[in-house]
Amino acid sequence: MGHLEKTRRRNPAYQKGRQVDAAALDALAPLFKPADLMRDRLIENLHALQDRFGYLSTAHLAVLARLMKMSQAEVYEVATFYHHFTIVKEGEAPPPPLTVRVCESLTCHMNGAEVLYRDIVADLEPAVRVVPGPCMGACDKAPAVAVGKVQVPKATVMAVNHEAAKGGQLEGLPKTVFDFSQWKALLAGESDREAVAQTIEKSGLRGLGGAGFPTARKWGFFKDAPRPRYLAVNADEGEPGTFKDRWCMENHPARVLTGALIAGWAIEASAIYIYLRDEYPLVREILKSAIAALKAEDLTGGMEIHLRRGAGAYICGEESALLESLEGKRGLPRHKPPYPAQAGLFGQPTLINNVETLFWIPEILEKGAEWFADQGRNGAKGLRLYSVSGRVAEPGVKLAPAGMTLNKLIDEYCGGMADGHELAAYLPGGASGGILPVDKADIPLDFGALEAEGCFIGSAAVVVLSQADDVRDIARNLLGFFADESCGQCTPCRAGTVKALKLMEAEDWDEALLRELSQAMRDASICGLGQAAPNPLLSVLNHFAEESR
Repeated sequence: MGHLEKTRRRNPAYQKGRQVDAAALDALAPLFKPADLMRDRLIENLHALQDRFGYLSTAHLAVLARLMKMSQAEVYEVATFYHHFTIVKEGEAPPPPLTVRVCESLTCHMNGAEVLYRDIVADLEPAVRVVPGPCMGACDKAPAVAVGKVQVPKATVMAVNHEAAKGGQLEGLPKTVFDFSQWKALLAGESDREAVAQTIEKSGLRGLGGAGFPTARKWGFFKDAPRPRYLAVNADEGEPGTFKDRWCMENHPARVLTGALIAGWAIEASAIYIYLRDEYPLVREILKSAIAALKAEDLTGGMEIHLRRGAGAYICGEESALLESLEGKRGLPRHKPPYPAQAGLFGQPTLINNVETLFWIPEILEKGAEWFADQGRNGAKGLRLYSVSGRVAEPGVKLAPAGMTLNKLIDEYCGGMADGHELAAYLPGGASGGILPVDKADIPLDFGALEAEGCFIGSAAVVVLSQADDVRDIARNLLGFFADESCGQCTPCRAGTVKALKLMEAEDWDEALLRELSQAMRDASICGLGQAAPNPLLSVLNHFAEESR
């Protein structure tokens, strides 16, 4: 290498690409411990910087790339993938220190979110940044608004105190005494793994995040699996209409963690990773306290427990995208096989369980498999937490028998329909579960019962519609959600959702073209998002034919 070339290498003026600012490096480097700089901590580190500064500048990203020994391109592509990271490029002014998000998903849309958004913009901008957002898991309080990270009643948004709300300070964190007595008994040898697995199998407990796969059978995949093994807890409920997992973690954190510890113990996991959506900051603080209590009493059973934040990406509720995000990457679904039980987190066998699934495990072990199995109706087994929103008098999380019909759910648990509304249609399983008319309201809400109608129960996110709602408008809102949340990895989903939405804006829908497009998305999309995205529009075509003309 010649003298001139050596000079150029040493002189930043001759170096190509974005250079690391020395002052920024000196300022940010002390914020991170060596353990923080592992590859899988990238998203956590991006959160740490944004929590501190309110945004991520290109200088921040360059420094983080240097500290983590990653390329700047990789750090940038991860940061820009997630909705909750605000990137400020060179020459751009930083955003206001406070962001207000207004949910635009289905139940909030039904309750005037668009009007509220315009009012907030008119009243608060430019002093604050106002942006629309996907489902916040507060459908029972629609329309939902978050000031900073904290959700607030819509009536108080206009009077927000800028300084007091800066950074989204949490209030009212409950002082909880966490009861882990059942887990202590298992650690003391009260039962063994085989007996626990048999009890769960007899109970009929299934995965309650949407797929409904038998829980004990999933555990059985790990009998001869290589080590280390991991448990990933899917606490990233982003399905519009779903908020049951939030209820579980806010009200029964020790029970959820006990279920997670039992599941991890059952498969002999070495670590538990809890992937929590970023929209739940209060839950995060509660879980941090509960995990600290476990560690203080030396009750982890030899398993490491990691609490990780999502960053606003619905796709990360898909199990393999969740694993990618846990590894600090973009949440792009993986091709299968191999399945997570074969090669999951960090390439190791990984069990993925939903929060509600884990919530039921301690009670099943306490009261018996027969007790749980006998709770269902219409041939279904067990109990479910139904997230009910929309045009009912008393929305919220409803603890009810599996197999409950919509009519019974509304009458017995929701105080009937809201004043002035009559039942016209409903979503049995959130945005992806389809839409059914009122004459289908006596079908059991259970796995396998709704598929003949082109729908499914999924996570039991029940959204009730009335004569005040236009099903074409409802379907457009749902397709808009899927178009926004597509990860973009596969063409059928990335282009198909946008094309479908454009076709649905026509006064008369082109049924033949919409059905052809829907079939292509179902057949060729990599994951469940693209495969289920056509369900709302197909429901309108199949069950509300007059509405599509």
